[in-house]
Amino acid sequence: MSSVRGRVRFEKRLDVAKRMTYLVPLMSVGAALVVGAILLLATGHNPIDTYHKVFSRGFGSRSSLSGTVGLATPILFTGLAAAAAFRMGLFNIGGEGQLIMGAVGASGVAIALSDQAAPVIFIAMVVAGMVCGGLYALVPGFLKARFKTSEIITSLMMNYIAAIVLNYLIFNSTSYWRDPKSKGFPTGKAIVTAAQWNEFTVSDVVVPLGFVVASIAAAVVWGLYKKTRFGFEVNVVGDSPVAARYAGVNTRRKVLTVMGISGALAGLGGASDIGDFRHVLDAKGLSQAGYGYTGIVVAALARLNPLAVIVVAIVMGGLTNAGYALQGPDFPSGLVGTLQGLILFCTVAGEVLTRYRVRINRRTVAPSPSGPAEVSAA
Repeated sequence: MSSVRGRVRFEKRLDVAKRMTYLVPLMSVGAALVVGAILLLATGHNPIDTYHKVFSRGFGSRSSLSGTVGLATPILFTGLAAAAAFRMGLFNIGGEGQLIMGAVGASGVAIALSDQAAPVIFIAMVVAGMVCGGLYALVPGFLKARFKTSEIITSLMMNYIAAIVLNYLIFNSTSYWRDPKSKGFPTGKAIVTAAQWNEFTVSDVVVPLGFVVASIAAAVVWGLYKKTRFGFEVNVVGDSPVAARYAGVNTRRKVLTVMGISGALAGLGGASDIGDFRHVLDAKGLSQAGYGYTGIVVAALARLNPLAVIVVAIVMGGLTNAGYALQGPDFPSGLVGTLQGLILFCTVAGEVLTRYRVRINRRTVAPSPSGPAEVSAA
C-alpha cells in the first residue's frame, strides 16, 4: 500500500501588505487575551471580571494613569534599546544589565555633583547613564563584530555580571555608592533634592521628566532610522549583511554603533530610574525589576517602530500597575507576567506568519518490486 508523507517548510513572502503592520499587533493581543481567558476559566476565575479589574486599575482613573505612566517610563527606554538593535538583526538581550550600569553611573555622578545646580546635575546624569550603558553594550558588540560571537548569549550573560557588580557595590563592599550610615541593612547613598528629576501634571496625570526624555529619544531614533543614510545602511545590513558588504558598508562598524546606541538608550533608562523614582542606587529593586526583558516584549509588539514603542510601553505599564494594585487572594498570582509572556509568544508567531507563508509538500510513497520508491505529488 502507498502512504502519504508531508514536509512543512516556510517560504518568505515577497510582498507584505501594509495593513499587517497594524493588524498583527492587534491580533496578537487579542489572541493572548483569548488564551489568557482560557487559563482563567481553567483556574476557576471569571475572565471578564478579571480583565475589567485589570483595565480599571491600570487605566480607569487619573491616579491609576499616573502610576501607569511612571511604570511605563523605564520600560519605554529598554523597549527603545531593544528596537534600535533588533532593526539591524542584532538581538541585544542585555538591556537589563545596561540599565543597571546606567543607574550606577548616573547615581555616582549625582552624588559627586551634589553641590551643583539642578540643570548641571541633570545633564551630567543623562550623559553618565548613556555613556555607561553604551560602553557596557559595546562588549557584546565587539565580540560580535570581531569574533562573530552570538550577541544573544554574551549580552544575556552581561546581565548577570551587572547584577553581581550592583550587589557588590551596595552589599559586599564599602564603595562610594554605599551609605556608610546604614548599619543594619546596607543601602545606597541618597541623591540630593537638586538631583531629583522634575515631574509635570497634565490633566491631573503626573508625567515624570524621564517619560518626556524617552518620548524625545523615540522621535530621534525614528528620524535616525527613517530619514538618514545611517538608517538606510542599518536596514540594508539587517536585510542582507552580504549585500551590505558588497555595497561597501562597513558592517563591523555598524554593529558597534548600533549596539552602542542601544546600550545608551537602556543606560538613559537607568539614569531616569534614579532621578525620577528611586533617588538611590537600590540593588535589590533594580535586580528584581526586569525592565530589560519587558522591553523585548514591547519592541516586538511595536514591530520595532520607535514611536509605537511609546504606546506599547504604556500598555505594559498599565498591566504592571494593575498587577501591583490587585495583589491579593482574589487576584490570580502571576497573571500579569503570564499575559506579557502570551503577548510576546503571539506576537512572535504573528510576525513569523506575516513574513513567511507555510507550505506543505506531500509525497506519496509507493512500494515497488525492487524496493520502496517515492512518487512526488503536489
